[in-house]
Amino acid sequence: MSSHNPPLTWSEFERVEMRVGTIVSAQVFEEARHPAYKLQIDFGAEIGTRKSSAQITDHYRPEDLIGKQVIAVVNFPPKQIGPFMSECLVLGAVQSDKSVILLSPEKLVENGLHIG
Repeated sequence: MSSHNPPLTWSEFERVEMRVGTIVSAQVFEEARHPAYKLQIDFGAEIGTRKSSAQITDHYRPEDLIGKQVIAVVNFPPKQIGPFMSECLVLGAVQSDKSVILLSPEKLVENGLHIG
């Protein structure tokens, strides 16, 4: 097993709350230092809608993101990114050119489902 970090304990992994959500709004984040979008993601009734900033402009256009399901970490504290408050971390595979491909369920599932 090759990794840059020491192994996690099972209890550490269990603290990471990853959920499925559907992007309901996506717009260009004009004030960002690096090209990014401001996203609003619906995580269902329990969590509601959360905002996130994502540097995913290489492979996605805002209009193509609406309705797309993604995986995000929802239990990080909010993070100020310029004038925008990010409330979750959308997960993606970072390619060698630093572009990002979003992680999403293979089939349509209910918003808010746990990833584990």
